[in-house]
Order: sequence, then C-alpha cells, then structure tokens
Amino acid sequence: MKTQTNPQWKINFTNAWLGIFFALLSVAQAADPRTNSWFTTYSGQYARIYTNDLSRTNGLTLTVWTNGTTIQTLPAYCGVQEIYSSTNWVYIRSTGLGSFVMGPWYLNTNHTLPFPNWPVNQKTFYRIPRSPTVPTTKTASGGGPIGYFVDGAAMFNSWDAYTYSTVSNTDAQNITGYWNRDAYINEGASFDPNNAHQAGGQYHYHANPPALRYQLGDHVDFNSVTKIYTESTNTVTKHSPILAWTADGYPVYGPYGYSISNNANSGVRRMISGYVVRNGQYGTSNLTANGRITIPQWAVRLFNVVSNQSGPTVGTSYPLGRYMEDNDFLGDHGIAPGTNTFDLDEYNGRWCVTPEFPGGTYAYFVSISSNGTPVFPYNIGRGYYGSPTGGAVSAITETVVTNFLGNTNLASTLKTPTVKNGTVTLTWSALEGGSYEVNASTNLTSWTTLGTGIAPNQTAGGYTNITALDKRFYRVGRDLVASFDGAGTTLFATNGVAPGGSAYRGQTVQLTITLPSIPPNPPAGAPITSVTVGSITALSATCTASGTVSALFTIPTGYTPTGSQTIVVTFQGGTPTYTLTSYFTIN
Repeated sequence: MKTQTNPQWKINFTNAWLGIFFALLSVAQAADPRTNSWFTTYSGQYARIYTNDLSRTNGLTLTVWTNGTTIQTLPAYCGVQEIYSSTNWVYIRSTGLGSFVMGPWYLNTNHTLPFPNWPVNQKTFYRIPRSPTVPTTKTASGGGPIGYFVDGAAMFNSWDAYTYSTVSNTDAQNITGYWNRDAYINEGASFDPNNAHQAGGQYHYHANPPALRYQLGDHVDFNSVTKIYTESTNTVTKHSPILAWTADGYPVYGPYGYSISNNANSGVRRMISGYVVRNGQYGTSNLTANGRITIPQWAVRLFNVVSNQSGPTVGTSYPLGRYMEDNDFLGDHGIAPGTNTFDLDEYNGRWCVTPEFPGGTYAYFVSISSNGTPVFPYNIGRGYYGSPTGGAVSAITETVVTNFLGNTNLASTLKTPTVKNGTVTLTWSALEGGSYEVNASTNLTSWTTLGTGIAPNQTAGGYTNITALDKRFYRVGRDLVASFDGAGTTLFATNGVAPGGSAYRGQTVQLTITLPSIPPNPPAGAPITSVTVGSITALSATCTASGTVSALFTIPTGYTPTGSQTIVVTFQGGTPTYTLTSYFTIN
C-alpha cells in the first residue's frame, strides 16, 4: 500500500525519509538554540480558555470569547507563528496565547470575584540578540514584557507595577520608588493554574510556568480530573529545558540544572535562589523589628541610590514579603554561591554548561521551593545580567533567514496508514480550522475523490476507506481554512510580480505570477504541487484566481546564479505544468 500527501500537497515518501529529516532537524537545533528552542508543536492549534472553575473541571473550552471587557472574536492560533534570524538577531511573531488551555482567572482565593481581563491575540513582534553582551552597569527591568517564553507568551518581571509612595503613604501605580510590590505575593490570587494572567489582554507569566513545563517534560504532573499541574514527586533525572529568552539574549531554564555548574556529569538537582526574606536570618535586617528603613544592597546597586529609603511599617496592611525589597541577597552577607546554601547570583542566574550550551553560557533559572511553589525572584532578578538590547519591533529592516512559518504555512504529513480486513485508515497532521480532501488512485495518474470537507480533530485528521483493491495510492490535501485572527503580517516581505519583476538576495518575496493562457488555466483554489524560481522552492503557494498564483519565497543570501530565472508552476497530478523562462530576476 503506497501513500502520498500533496498540498499544500507535501509528499511523505517513507518512514526512513522522515527519520532522516528529523535527525537533520535535531542537528540544527543543537547548533543554535536561539532559533530552534521555540515551542511550535501547537502552532497549528487554536488557543483556548476556561472561563470558570466549572468549565475547567468539565473540560469545556472556548476558542472565541468575550467578558464584555476583552474580546477574541475569531479563533487565534497558539503562540509562536513566525521565526526569522539574521547575524545579530532572532525575531519572533506570536499571538501571545498559550498552547495549553488558559484560565480561569479570579480576583480572590475562594474564586467568587472574576478577574476583569481575559487574553486576546497580541500580534507580538519581538527580537532578541544572538550575541549577548555583559555591561558593567546593570539595567533594571521595567513593566511589560522583559522577554518571551518559548510558547510565545510574555515574561513580566517580579513587579506588579505598584510602589510605596512616601508622598501619599500608600502604594501607588507606575511611580518611581524603592519599595516595589511583589507580583506573585500581591497578585497571585488572579493567576490561573499556569501562574499567568493578563494586563489588559496580554497573557503573561510572573513566575514558574507549570503548564508549559509539563508540555516540555520538565518534571511536572498534570491531573486530568482537576486540570491542575503539580511538581512531580519522582526523582529528577534530567536538566530542565529552555523555557524563555530575555531581552538581553540569555536563556531562562526551568528549575533543574547540573549540580556542579561546569560538569554535565555531576547529576541534576533543583537550583536554589540566593534570596531570603529579611527576617534576621543569615545576618539580614529584621524588618519586623527594625522597620523598613533601608533597602537591600542589590537594590542600592541597581537603582544607584543610598540605602536609607523609608517604607511602611511591617504589619497587617503591609506584611513582610509584600515588597521585592523585603528580600536580601545572601552574597551581600559574605556567603558565596556553591556553598550548599544557594546556586544563583543576584540576577537569578549563573555561568554554567547546559545541554544546549555544552561549552557554557550564562543562564537564568526559574526559582521554586521543593513542592513547586514559586520563590523570589521567580524567573530573573529585578536587573538584567546582560544588555537588554532586544525588544518589540514593527518591521525587519535587514536580511534574514526564515526559520519557521506557522498556521497556513504548516505542511500536513500523512502518517503510515493502517490496513486491516480491507479497511484502510488514514491519519495526518492537520491545521485546526482546515478542511481536507482525500483522493485515491491505482496508477498515480487518475485520481478519484473519496471525501471532501473533512474537518480534523484539532490538529489530527483522519479518514477510513473500505476497499477490495489490493493496491491503491492515497493523497490528502487541504482545501480551505476557516477565518482566523492572524498573528500579524510579515512586514518585511517584498511584493513582486512575474513576468518582469525582480528582488535581491536575502529578501522574502510574495510573488504574484501571471500564467500564460496555454495550457488552459485551472480554476481558483486548484491545489498546487510546487512553485520554483530557479532552484528556490516556494514556502507556500495558492492559486488565487484562474491564471494567477501567489507564492512566498525566501531568497538565500548567497544564491547563485543571479539574473533571469525560470519559474515552474506544477498543479495537482502533474498537469498542468507551466515552465516560464526568464520570468523573474534575482539581483
């Protein structure tokens, strides 16, 4: 029994071929984690939320939603949708929505007051530096995203945007001060089971992300009844994966690293934060007894101020731990890291070897207690270790390589069919919201349509065929995609036309191709096998109208030969095929 996929007809030749492909992919991943550690497994699946505890326990999710304040009117795909890279930068485009089910959110621990914000597609475009630099003077992180988790959701720092004001003698929002409220302590009631909530509609983490860690296999268990994530009680056996990248270009790992920082054979254990509450232990000031009259030395260095900064008296209204400055760094009390007390510096990282960086890198680690409870400073310290040159961008203005394209650019892969008693069961990877067609042939020339309008179960497509034939070929194609809320437009793509147009090496080109009238043109929407310009194969191609094809190309920086290029457009089944000589120029 032979199988074939072909739309986006992408051919799946044999399992051996797929094995080679994935081996090559893993080599590329090891080569550059900054481009390949992003979690795109669910980039073809709709983002979903639970609206309340009952919907969570019953497993009832929504792909469109509104609470009267924030509205998601069309389905949006999960997380990272595009990845590009240049010599100096990695760019990601993301919806900012988690690939697990998000929510629900409440304002209080007994869940009687709903949280006013639900998540919406952020259409984020963000970049991180590929070659981090380490400055002498460190930069404090501010409000909003300070980096992005590998699922495309934003990372916020440990601050909840409120600071104690000595003018009003109360906490005030978005002011400069030296007693800054801890987000996990003060807002933790509003976090969903994934330790995330929204600022406006921007879904983000302040602390340990257990749902993402579960998806990445990082020592987290999931209760399918309660839909709650817990730290596994089993023995830790492997180093945590990369969970995020910060604006300074350094990775954030989960909580488990090598016992000895420069020895990958030293075993794995939980990394211990160097911060403790200022209650008199380890020589810290006892703020309950002495009052909040000084800020710790890490804050003095970061804010470049004197230590004498008054805050509110510790009590019921202003309990110990309310502010980030209620925590002290042990290194400022003569205790060195690696002395069986703590592992991480004041930025919550260390220089170490990791599976992705066997030669060593600076890396942050998520801080948790032994039972998984987040502990200060949670993801990274209040300051960056490196220079935070990364951030949001509106466009790409340099030559880039396309590393990943999601949603409608995702190719389907037909898996090996199962055959039993004349029943053939086909399964394939699918795009949620897509509509699929199954064809069969005995000779690879004449094809019979067996089924159309086949909707997948999220990202899994399937079809069963009963046949008396002992030899048959199958192919599966995607016909349509339901309307969805995209992550934005690839702003740097150059629009081109053929015949007569041109582009430069290193550019990404959305090329509109006008076909000659002979042979007769197929109708709009006719499935395309491939489009090539010279030796470059299109990333995606669509017959937008009879006689018109739109195709997306990335032209390699070192592409040769330049000059006039022949375009070849091949439709389903090999006919018709158009060979268009000297139709487009690459400069």
